[in-house]
Amino acid sequence: MKHVLKPGTVHEFSYRIPRDKTVPFLYPESPDFTAMPEVFATGFMVGLIEWACVQALRAELEPGEGSLGTFISVSHLAPTPPGMNVTVRVTCEAIDGRQISWAVVARDERDVIGEGHHTRTVVTWDRFLDKVAEKTATIGT
Repeated sequence: MKHVLKPGTVHEFSYRIPRDKTVPFLYPESPDFTAMPEVFATGFMVGLIEWACVQALRAELEPGEGSLGTFISVSHLAPTPPGMNVTVRVTCEAIDGRQISWAVVARDERDVIGEGHHTRTVVTWDRFLDKVAEKTATIGT
């Protein structure tokens, strides 16, 4: 890590919600989900929040480093139909070693649709992928 990020740093990211980011597309093999209305899915909102934080961390990372979401606590407060823009505003709250905590707010063109907290941990991809390979080797044993 370069240690350029400071608490209070703000990053915003906007994204137009396509139809395939609505609830029926979250798990299309689930009849429970496919029967639900076509509004921005909470699972996709979480991903959008993570995406904004990943962007905000980009300048902090050394070659071979990345970040992983390790905590999320958000409320989904209002529906967003496809075609609307959602802007995610992430504010760095704290840096504790390799853990970076964010206050997050997502809003569409009319309402705050989500808010809460997200933590990402900076990792070296080589070490992380070694752990994945070790776990993968145990599948089926």
